[in-house]
Amino acid sequence: MSTIAARRCIVAALLLSAAGARAQLQPAQLGLVVNDADPASVALGAYYARLRGIPSARIAHVSIPGQPHRLDADAFARLKTEIDRQLPGDARAVLFAWTAPYAVECNSLTSAYTLGFDAAQCERSCAPGRKNPYFNGKLLPPGMRLSMLLPAEPLEVARAVAERGKAAGFSVPQAGAYFLQTSEAARNTRARFFPPSGAIPARKLTIHTLQQDVLEGARDVMLYQTGLAQVGKLETLRFLPGALADHLTSYGGDLLGSGQMSSLRWLEAGATASYGTVSEPCNHWQKFPHPQILLQHYLSGATAIEAYWRSVAWPAQGLFIGDPLARPYPR
Repeated sequence: MSTIAARRCIVAALLLSAAGARAQLQPAQLGLVVNDADPASVALGAYYARLRGIPSARIAHVSIPGQPHRLDADAFARLKTEIDRQLPGDARAVLFAWTAPYAVECNSLTSAYTLGFDAAQCERSCAPGRKNPYFNGKLLPPGMRLSMLLPAEPLEVARAVAERGKAAGFSVPQAGAYFLQTSEAARNTRARFFPPSGAIPARKLTIHTLQQDVLEGARDVMLYQTGLAQVGKLETLRFLPGALADHLTSYGGDLLGSGQMSSLRWLEAGATASYGTVSEPCNHWQKFPHPQILLQHYLSGATAIEAYWRSVAWPAQGLFIGDPLARPYPR
């Protein structure tokens, strides 16, 4: 088979695989968690509840003074108990409306909440992680409640992210999905899974798989994945409502850290959801979003939280951020 024919077959397979899945999450199934000790969290929670029509019965109120970046396992256990006590049992996903805390020791807050705190990962942070039972799945396993964090500061950015999530899906735009294999070899472990360049006409999407360090000037970005510690030229890009973007590096999920680019920069640049690790994961591709799986499920009509959670095989250290309900390809 020729290279061109092979690429066409792979692109067709992406679309066919996407068409086989079904999105499950609805706004009425989302629980919202607000930190009453954080004024930005209170303001964002009220705004998001109005925007998405979330009733007070689905809003859990907690108090975490001081906005610590990390919680210890005992403090997290108390927090989870308080959240679960307040939310109805049919809440299938949870959104934390704050910037910090975003980690539980070496685990991310979102993974600790959804899968349970994994102490073994903290003993050897570079070791393989606990398997995600939702990885590349169609149905959420019984008892599993997805979670995502929408950073509350700057508040105007948080509101813009929520508005982009709400706007996604009202019309399907001409869009591009960009996958960059960069010169930072250690951060390119998932490049082998980048889909080939080509068009998916039924979704008005064009895939661009490139060998370069920087994407500059693109005005149609629906998905952008790369491997760099610092990603440049973000200010030159136009992200469409519902856009997903992330970079494979060790500390993107350390939102308020300064060693590497925080995943917050993606939201500030115009993305609607992102992902990053909060502790040293080494460069296991399984600890980061799988490019083809993420693309397949998003094109199928999955929400941002569903597509991202389905795409990470070992998510213990990974923080999912943004608007969970964004769905640019509704069915």
